[in-house]
Amino acid sequence: MRKIETLRFGEITIDERKIIHFDRGIPAYSSEREFVIIPYNSESPYLFMQSIKSPDLAFFITSPYIFFPDYEFEISDDVVAELGLESPDDVLTYVIITVPGGSVRDMTANLLAPIIINARTMKAKQNVIENSEYNTKHRLFPESQAPAKPKSMKIGLRR
Repeated sequence: MRKIETLRFGEITIDERKIIHFDRGIPAYSSEREFVIIPYNSESPYLFMQSIKSPDLAFFITSPYIFFPDYEFEISDDVVAELGLESPDDVLTYVIITVPGGSVRDMTANLLAPIIINARTMKAKQNVIENSEYNTKHRLFPESQAPAKPKSMKIGLRR
């Protein structure tokens, strides 16, 4: 077990086996190489991917399949080797969510660059999909079906 400081949750204790390792960091955050996933709450499809090193850095994420059940992409042989993937059961996939202006109804998901995690080894990579129809701003909710903003949801992730 390991204690880490977070801006959102204060000091928390995490299981070191749950630490996700990005060998090259995440694009634009190359020095950030270790994260842990923290649920938003027990009933929410949303999670935070919290930096182990920087208390004020957390990415708001979700499983793409909750909102985009037909989402699919191929993982290149290079990425399979880099992450040590041996079977489809090894793969966990998340996407980073953007909340423009704090508006839940306008949230978008980056389907072009999913986070791929080897569930066995906890090695991870944000993988940019080549030759894809996906982009970085897929709406989670159609404009006509956007939910009202929950009173307790505060999204500011990095200050």
